[in-house]
Amino acid sequence: MPDVGEGLTEAEILKWFVQPGDTVTDGQVVCEVETAKAAVELPIPFDGVVHELRFPEGTTVDVGQVIISVRTGADAAQAPAAAPAPAAAAAPVAAAPEAEATPGARQPVLVGYGVSTASTKRRPRKGVPAASSVPAASSVAAATASAAVPVQAPALNGNGGNGFAGHGHGQAVAERPLAKPPVRKLAKDLGIDLAAIVPTGDGGVVTREDVHAAATAALAPQPVAPVAETVTAPQAALARAAVAQAAPDARETRIPVKGVRKVTAQAMVSSAFTAPHVTEFITLDVTRTMKLVQELKDDPDMAGLRINPLLLIAKAVLIAISRHPDVNASWDEAAQEIVLKHYVNLGIAAATPRGLIVPNIKDAHAKTLAELSRGLSDLVGTARDGKTSPSDMQGGTVTITNVGVFGVDTGTPILNPGEAAILAVGAIKPQPWVHKGKVKARQVTTLALSFDHRLIDGELGSRFLADIAAVLEHPKRLVTWS
Repeated sequence: MPDVGEGLTEAEILKWFVQPGDTVTDGQVVCEVETAKAAVELPIPFDGVVHELRFPEGTTVDVGQVIISVRTGADAAQAPAAAPAPAAAAAPVAAAPEAEATPGARQPVLVGYGVSTASTKRRPRKGVPAASSVPAASSVAAATASAAVPVQAPALNGNGGNGFAGHGHGQAVAERPLAKPPVRKLAKDLGIDLAAIVPTGDGGVVTREDVHAAATAALAPQPVAPVAETVTAPQAALARAAVAQAAPDARETRIPVKGVRKVTAQAMVSSAFTAPHVTEFITLDVTRTMKLVQELKDDPDMAGLRINPLLLIAKAVLIAISRHPDVNASWDEAAQEIVLKHYVNLGIAAATPRGLIVPNIKDAHAKTLAELSRGLSDLVGTARDGKTSPSDMQGGTVTITNVGVFGVDTGTPILNPGEAAILAVGAIKPQPWVHKGKVKARQVTTLALSFDHRLIDGELGSRFLADIAAVLEHPKRLVTWS
């Protein structure tokens, strides 16, 4: 499992596109994985025959673990197709002999260039015999030796409190439990004591499944109909329906929180309790803007472009930022500095089956209306397909969330972490409005601006929001204020 994004430590295998016995070529996509930020397709860097898929779909795998092995070169011709490797056999071939790296040469990995030559094999746990040494068959397997080399899993032991079958070693292990950093963080977040868990991983390592099992035992004394670990976020509704059919008397259903939904929850909690939020509202007449939208749709120069109110709202936000550049900033807690951004990466909150994501249009401030339209179209289409890359969601400066598409009048949005402001756009609908001294039906909406009060005081936030409204009320300012 490669590191498919900065700072990511794990990914869930959503779908395998190959099976044991299939022929693969260098660069062919073999699986799709979901990280905490997006769904990513992984290519294979070898030509050969798939020998083994190490994990089924729906499994969450730590970065660095071997997930697939491929027979290459002469091995591919000699080995019977789809023959699974026996449990006690040597590690499967993950790369051709000719692919062995020479000193200083590039070593093939699924994503990126080069792998660490240092051994990652764990120190043996005291009281547990080390597994027999098996040479790694390739540079990929060598880089992840602890995952690639089969190790006999410790059996449960009912004699005393040891928890292992250790060839006569029955004494209790008093040292710090072995677990990877992501597993330790998970246990900390769930309030689980690692020392109280019976490890089931290779070499006495506590796995995330062990932690989840301990958390379930602590929180659910009564049996609850479980949701299979293979359920992914897009399948959550189907999972709920399936569980309801399987257990009609069940009073609760538990759905694992992982992937995008998990990181979104963590980010929102962090943002809500670290940045002092202030929200201001303004209700305005956007009848002229709606007329301009229709005129742009009929304009031959804009043919083929996606023209909608969000496009002009985005442009209004960019113009308001140009008039109030201090809004486009972030707070550096470590350095105790305000970081002013001289570029605008405009984020657009998108609801997807995997959860809420906020990809952004890079350097939106420098784009024409047509370029901004193309950027919005690409962003929305990619998000709906679940193909948004982690880089598209990094570096945002200001965000727009359009809750009006759901018929909602307004809301109090939570800041995207690292940003100073977020604008919520409410539903646009006919309402009674005083226009030129008479009450008429006009197209009206409500905008809500949440901002970080450490960076933006009440005056600046009010002027910024008022300028956005002024542009939308009189869209000729798209030209005069540019």
